[in-house]
Amino acid sequence: MKDIKGVFRNLEKMLEKANWYNDGWEIYNRGDYLQLYKQNWFNQNQGGVHFETYIEAAQIKQKSFPICMHAEEDCPSQSEFIRQFLEQEASQIKSWKGYKTLDSSYGICQRTLPLNFKNLEQRLFEEFNRLRMLEASIDQILNRL
Repeated sequence: MKDIKGVFRNLEKMLEKANWYNDGWEIYNRGDYLQLYKQNWFNQNQGGVHFETYIEAAQIKQKSFPICMHAEEDCPSQSEFIRQFLEQEASQIKSWKGYKTLDSSYGICQRTLPLNFKNLEQRLFEEFNRLRMLEASIDQILNRL
């Protein structure tokens, strides 16, 4: 079994070196759980808008793990944010391989990936880059609310 914390440390370094990272992005890395978000997304306590992945005991057992976008309780006008965001971006999200929109109180979209350690950091980096394409819509809607 590969060291998950090491995978997430390497992923964090890759994200920090990305040419877009210094534009207000932040990372919360708890070892087997990682969030990527912008400073203005009300996520200072990990309860706002963020992209997230985790590989904990249940995911290891299932041999699969999620990468997702959440708008949790610290997101202003949470349900209205989610409604407007999905109205604007649902078709884009559904066009991405393996992604589906979620119908929960805070989940917006998710892709479940097989837990294969081959090129795992690179695959995660690519997924976060894909989700990052939603940045402008997130900023626009948060500014409007």
